[in-house]
Amino acid sequence: MNRNENLLGFLILFLLGLTWGSSYILIKKGLIAFSPLQVAMLRFGLSGLAFLPLAIKYIGRVKRGDFFRLILIGLLGSGFPAILFAFAQTRIASSMAGILSSFTPLATYLLGLLFFGVLLQMRKMTGVMIGLTGAILMIWMDANGVLSGDFWYGGLVILATICYALNSNLIKHYFQNYSPFLIAAVSFSITGLPVFGFIFATDFVEVLIEHPHGWASLGYLALLAVFGTVIASVLFFKLVQMTDALFASSISYLVPVFAIFWGLLDGEVLKWYHLVGMTLILAGIYFSRPVPKGKS
Repeated sequence: MNRNENLLGFLILFLLGLTWGSSYILIKKGLIAFSPLQVAMLRFGLSGLAFLPLAIKYIGRVKRGDFFRLILIGLLGSGFPAILFAFAQTRIASSMAGILSSFTPLATYLLGLLFFGVLLQMRKMTGVMIGLTGAILMIWMDANGVLSGDFWYGGLVILATICYALNSNLIKHYFQNYSPFLIAAVSFSITGLPVFGFIFATDFVEVLIEHPHGWASLGYLALLAVFGTVIASVLFFKLVQMTDALFASSISYLVPVFAIFWGLLDGEVLKWYHLVGMTLILAGIYFSRPVPKGKS
């Protein structure tokens, strides 16, 4: 990248950190009125609805063989993580979810290594192991050292980061020459719109009308869909194309900072092992980062 592209890359990285770091508190607010599945369906469905005008514009430009991959990108980039995070945050704090999400770049490297031709480097593998240690520490300590429900619910966040990691590698590998708007609009509309229709098969309308926080929770989820999925996805796809999957996933440096900030404002408690675990994860990201040629 040239100097201007480098600056633009870091600006996009900061904006994504702010946006996605705020997502966890919005999920928490959505769960006040709605069930985890409804939160996921609303987040995913509203995103597909918001992208529909662009999807209609771009869908004719998609090569026939790429439709299945775009469905995968929609599911891996938003659908499955929306479900996983919603259920996870019924048992873990929003700040904890934000910290664990910083495992994404490590998962990105592992998947690139296994499936996308990324070369093995001991420095990066060391980073993966350090980061994994940090993630396990936080989940284990929050579960008081036993395989409790909290342990497994923290594991749902790790599974979501694997979805994000696979999504990043797919975009870099198969969609380098597509517009970020096309990727986001088509992938989220063709997967999100059917989900939005199913929300009315639940007690969504009843909850919206009768629950004292129904409309407020819907408002938080609408913000999450528009900013945390629609706008952020376009920026993220552009960042992947400008740089690489691993650099783009380093957004996880910033996400925990904003997640912790919002969590503390909302009365959540930050414990010592959260800080230790986050430090280990960030150290793992540092070791697994791309290094310019000629440096080690």
